[in-house]
Amino acid sequence: MASKRLIVGLTGGIGSGKSEVCRRFIAKGITVIDADIVAREVVEPGTPALKQISAHFGEGILTNKNQNPELNRSKLREIIFSDPCEKEWLEKTLHPIINQQIREQLKNAPGLYVILASPLLLETQQYLLVNRILVIDASEQLQIDRASQRDFNNEAQIKAIMQTQLSRQERCARANDIIQNHGSLIELDEQIENLHKLYVELAQNN
Repeated sequence: MASKRLIVGLTGGIGSGKSEVCRRFIAKGITVIDADIVAREVVEPGTPALKQISAHFGEGILTNKNQNPELNRSKLREIIFSDPCEKEWLEKTLHPIINQQIREQLKNAPGLYVILASPLLLETQQYLLVNRILVIDASEQLQIDRASQRDFNNEAQIKAIMQTQLSRQERCARANDIIQNHGSLIELDEQIENLHKLYVELAQNN
């Protein structure tokens, strides 16, 4: 465990509304560590992880090859979604680096409790870093509608991403807490306020 403080792992499928929930916890003064941001930071230009990736996949996986090369994320996504072996290699390479960075940030985060937001919390070993699991739940059709409006992906692309994630049923079965994000923002705020009070109480009694 990264610390004795309460660490809440927040997760949910694509389009479930994780970012909206995180914004509302942040507005309450809670530190939210975003695993997606950490994952981007560890492959920034000049990092050892980016060098490993380019050595494995070739320089074609980079943009701006002549100066300050960056990871071509869309090309990498195409490769790993079409080749399970390459996906496995990438995960084995990056997950330990990402988890170490997350541990450091959790250790240094202020407050009674802290949130680790990760879409792959339960699909990876990241759930071992938290004391409690909060799942943001929404119907599959609502997930598809939200994700298509936000990312301009087509339905087939979104469904392909959903296939790589746990099902709603599996995710909810492993949750300590669930936010039902099917309704209005007022209903969402009520659920967040109730959970905030619970987490403060749990943290104070930890």
